[in-house]
Amino acid sequence: MELAFERRGHGPPLILVHGIGHHWQAWLPVMDRLAASRDVIAVDLPGFGRSQGLPPGTPYTAESLADAVESFCAMLDVREPHVAGNSLGGYIALELASRGVVRTATAISPAGFWSRAELLWCQGVLRAMRASAEGGAAEGAEAPGSGALSRLLGSEPLGFLGAGLLVAHPSRLGRVALAAATEALASAPGFNETLDSFTGMMPPAPPKSPITIAWGEHDRLLLRRQAVRAARWSNQRVKLLRGCGHVPMSDDPELVARVILEASDPRSPA
Repeated sequence: MELAFERRGHGPPLILVHGIGHHWQAWLPVMDRLAASRDVIAVDLPGFGRSQGLPPGTPYTAESLADAVESFCAMLDVREPHVAGNSLGGYIALELASRGVVRTATAISPAGFWSRAELLWCQGVLRAMRASAEGGAAEGAEAPGSGALSRLLGSEPLGFLGAGLLVAHPSRLGRVALAAATEALASAPGFNETLDSFTGMMPPAPPKSPITIAWGEHDRLLLRRQAVRAARWSNQRVKLLRGCGHVPMSDDPELVARVILEASDPRSPA
């Protein structure tokens, strides 16, 4: 499947997968650090960013999105890459490890380890953020030049307040990155169906490839206690990303890059 992507660097291939409502640019704070020793491919999932949606009749689920990433790798002739993902992308990374089609998988605050109440919280927060982003886009339609991008650039405190649900240090995002992420959230055709599919999401099958799970210390979307369930599922200790939120790449780029590089070391056992 053809997907929009950004490719940088040289070395063992590393696929980066964003979360729901986001785009490949979520990884920009860490891409150059990773690209110094990896062939980094940051991808837009189907129905998100600049990628086309899934074929008609194909449901938006974590499994079908993982199918798309797997076929995308085959199209690029990238065999058994390392993969790292955040949130929904973290679940997809674990799903690909369960299939044994990746060399290693790094999952940062992966979806799927919630209680019923925590799932409803996650869905409620994301629906509210989507509605807010769409509201900004609607204003832009009524008044040229006043869309989400210009609104956020001109109303920095409001935008960064909302971002505080996803990152621990909103000021480190930068106004342009925040505005672009808001536009991506507002315009993602795969958002609603994917979010609805979370209701039936269970942890994936046991992994066949080595995995690493990390969790933001200040994750306000997928609360930190979910890391305990992820640790039980994986039978291994979950790494704590100190000082980081749910989307930690801008909170501490050096820490996030180090976790991914260590997990995707070329010497890692196949």
